[in-house]
Amino acid sequence: MGLFDKLKNMLNKKEEKEESEVLETYERGLEKTREEFVSKLSLLGIKYTKVSEEYFEELEQLLIMADIGVNTVYRFLKRLRERVQKENITDTSYLNEVIVDELFIIYVNNESLSDKIQYASEGPTVILMVGVNGVGKTTTIGKLAYKYKQEGKKVMLIGADTFRAGAVPQLEEWAKRTDSLFFGSENKDPAGVIYDGLEIAKNENVDIVFIDTAGRLQNKVNLMKELEKMNKVIGRILPGAPHETLLVLDATTGQNGILQAKSFKEITNITGIVLTKLDGTAKGGIVLAIKEDVGIPVKFVGLGEKMEDLQTFDIESYIYGLFKGMMSDER
Repeated sequence: MGLFDKLKNMLNKKEEKEESEVLETYERGLEKTREEFVSKLSLLGIKYTKVSEEYFEELEQLLIMADIGVNTVYRFLKRLRERVQKENITDTSYLNEVIVDELFIIYVNNESLSDKIQYASEGPTVILMVGVNGVGKTTTIGKLAYKYKQEGKKVMLIGADTFRAGAVPQLEEWAKRTDSLFFGSENKDPAGVIYDGLEIAKNENVDIVFIDTAGRLQNKVNLMKELEKMNKVIGRILPGAPHETLLVLDATTGQNGILQAKSFKEITNITGIVLTKLDGTAKGGIVLAIKEDVGIPVKFVGLGEKMEDLQTFDIESYIYGLFKGMMSDER
């Protein structure tokens, strides 16, 4: 069974309540992209009932406009052309099913994707959060705290962003809202804040610790040194930590977000990406571009304003949310 048929089954069944809620969140969160991308793809199939060079040229523009990224689009179209030739595909409506399959394949790329959080074998799991100001980093930490509290974890938030005015009190407010432990100080070296906070986390038998960091990228050398210092302190208290370093990106910034990812990748070991505000853009194809251009898996996506709208990223649910309108058509 191809992915297209599997996703159609998901649409028809939606048996599990939890799975159904996740699919509905993806469906709702990707509405803008779906309306823009899939509607144009459907119109393309009406304009060209047979596969032709003109069809491929317009499809290329359509994919680039969805922010999938030029490199990804070229590689994708190369695969698509090869499959069209090999399978002698002429019908554009059937080709839509192939497009769904190939977008999935190009994301997975025969790799074992580490899109799940790496937990500590013992002691607290430490997750360092990085990203420029304005991407929703502190709010994201609050939503992640809520998510893991709902799963029964003991969570702690450490406010080590001593650079942005109000960052520490804002994170403390999120700790109160999510019933999480908190440690932070505006008048202390970030590494010192982390040291004291992790000592408390160990003594309190915390399960997961989220550390908020300063979101400046203007001076890479200074930020690199600061992150190196933080990592040394974390590793000294908890060997093997941090277990994850998650970069928060705003999906509405498009290709600028990819540039941020490349810059952060140069200065520290990013293990995953949290893509916020995916519901606020019609260019949801950026998920595919990030994986291709930066080589870092997306681990969480923000699909709305509510706490539960921050979802663990799942490629099948993503493609379902993207192509749901097409799959409900009778073929």
